[in-house]
Amino acid sequence: QVQLVESGGGLVQAGGSLRLSCAASGRSFSTYAMGWFRQAPGKEREFVAAISWSGRSTYYADSVKGRFTISRDNAKNTVYLQMNSLKPEDTAVYYCAAKFTYFSETYYYTVGAYDYWGQGTQVTVSS
Repeated sequence: QVQLVESGGGLVQAGGSLRLSCAASGRSFSTYAMGWFRQAPGKEREFVAAISWSGRSTYYADSVKGRFTISRDNAKNTVYLQMNSLKPEDTAVYYCAAKFTYFSETYYYTVGAYDYWGQGTQVTVSS
């Protein structure tokens, strides 16, 4: 069982930056692939970024590639999402998710692939 708690959301102007954190409970964090998703009002939850258990493999949605960076610190049981050059269309509730992969160097980019979800953190980008 893994519990996930996101933090770091807020209100920022277009062009600004935010760093989201997702703290995980449990002793086996390093055996989980992690992902970030977001959901805007009236829209489906969509993939943002994913990272393998080791951090060596990452994958991004085209809409955030070059602006967002996912990383993790297994010693701190935390995954991060650094968001730069934010745009109003990035406004959404951001969720982190965990998928047990043991030590397979894989990542996942579909909602249904993940086993655990956090409660979300609101990111609002003003124009």
